[in-house]
Amino acid sequence: MSRQEIKEILHNIDVRADVLDKDTLSKTLSILLNLVERLNEENEKVKVENQRLRDENNRLKGEQSKPNIRGNKGSGKGKDLSSENERKARTEKKKKKSKNKKKKILIDRSEVCKVDQSNLPADAKFKGYENVVVQEILIKTDNVEYRKEVFHSASEKKTYVGELPSGIVGEFGPGVRSLVCTLKYVANMSQPKIQELLENCGILISQSTISRVLTKDETGFNQEKKDIFRTALDVTSFHQIDDTTVRVNGKNQYSQILCNPYYTAFFTVPRKDRLTILDLLLCDRKRTYLFDLKAFSLMSDLKVPKKVTNKLLGLTEDKEISETEMQALLKRVFSDDKKGKNTKTRIMEAAAIAAYHRQTEVPVVDILLSDDAPQFKKLTAEQALCWIHEGRHYNRLDPIVPRNVEALKDFKSRFWDYYGDLLKYKENPESEKATKLSIEFDDLFSTKTVYPALNDRIEKTRGKKEELLKVLKYPWLPLHNNDSELGARVEKRRQDVSLQTKSEAGTTAKDSFLTITQTAKKLGVNAYRYIFDRVSKNFRMPALSDLIIENAMPQLE
Repeated sequence: MSRQEIKEILHNIDVRADVLDKDTLSKTLSILLNLVERLNEENEKVKVENQRLRDENNRLKGEQSKPNIRGNKGSGKGKDLSSENERKARTEKKKKKSKNKKKKILIDRSEVCKVDQSNLPADAKFKGYENVVVQEILIKTDNVEYRKEVFHSASEKKTYVGELPSGIVGEFGPGVRSLVCTLKYVANMSQPKIQELLENCGILISQSTISRVLTKDETGFNQEKKDIFRTALDVTSFHQIDDTTVRVNGKNQYSQILCNPYYTAFFTVPRKDRLTILDLLLCDRKRTYLFDLKAFSLMSDLKVPKKVTNKLLGLTEDKEISETEMQALLKRVFSDDKKGKNTKTRIMEAAAIAAYHRQTEVPVVDILLSDDAPQFKKLTAEQALCWIHEGRHYNRLDPIVPRNVEALKDFKSRFWDYYGDLLKYKENPESEKATKLSIEFDDLFSTKTVYPALNDRIEKTRGKKEELLKVLKYPWLPLHNNDSELGARVEKRRQDVSLQTKSEAGTTAKDSFLTITQTAKKLGVNAYRYIFDRVSKNFRMPALSDLIIENAMPQLE
């Protein structure tokens, strides 16, 4: 807020309390309190910016910047923006089903514990058994020396050597290689600790060998990951997406997490723009461009200047073009390569999305559930937004004026009460309830309070009505995007142990194993047994992609 703006506000109010009526005095006080609130918000931003500049100055001088220590929750920079506790407080608590773990335990052998009959009285009678299940595990080596027969034919000048059993590669059997993969991507252990554990169990293995086991795709796990994602696109009706930062060989990249109740897939990419996400949805199909009515409509939505679209109308036809042809077209439209960078990107996005929806080689995603980040918009026919992310916007407000604090608290309470009503609707969806909830949304997000920043936030939420209330049209849609955020958490916990991947092969392997282990978890499949089944080349267990079809089909019928 500029000095001139403050002067105008103060000039337009009358602070003579002795001559003002009650209503005018109340209005004046409200203006002054909101001015204090606004100045405080700007002051906090200035503090953050000043600290950033001090840190940058210190780094340039070779000194350390201020340590990034999280503050107490609810105050300052360390304020907890999560809305999970508020959500849970407003939702009906479901009774947890008692889990009888004994039913899941595989009994390997039974042993009878006999009573010393010499201590029994004469009238003692046998009444059966009292069963006690004790879990135990044996860790022992099974090192085998294979004596491969060797025959030599002098006439053919050829040597014949006996083959090792299927599943054995190099000096380590499928059990060791499967355990290495499981310890890394299920137990989240570092390679040095995996080596230490195996050596304590009697297996002598180097870290370089562990790295080769994890990154050299001898079993086809990378293809399995592709099959999982392609199958999920084929047979499931909606998908969720989120992203988080990752490190690859010292550089920042992004992990895009796509999922729904049947799978979770991880993709490490250098950018997180709209075209990158579109490329993921194309499943390795080369990106093409199309200038049809949909493309020009998207250009209008993306604010491409009218004079540019008019020029494109005269230079394009309703047919797919390649990346090379697209770049040549942009050079004709923009004579100066250094100008119009954002406009070029928007044109490419619009044309690529139009081509994506026209093509038939890859299933087109109908509904995408995400937060309100711009790169997720316009990609699919319909988009649903996460209520938890929307709640975080309100948690970012941090008023100091008591009446503003009270106004925010009251509105957040009503916000989560409405969320609870949406949950009840999902359990028993009816058209009358949907109409009522739509009207209640308009009422709730038309609220005017004494806190201007809150009013602005409410107005922004109201503009997202269609996306936030997609559940009224599709009651089976989740109201939040927690599923993909849990996938992002898996990626972050991995980084706590292994900061980064070093090579393209390592990054690809990481994405594949995280996809397989997290999808197996959702489908109720034992990840170690699945990995062992593939590494040993038995292939007795059904593929995860087949299980996705099996589990999703009842939902499609």
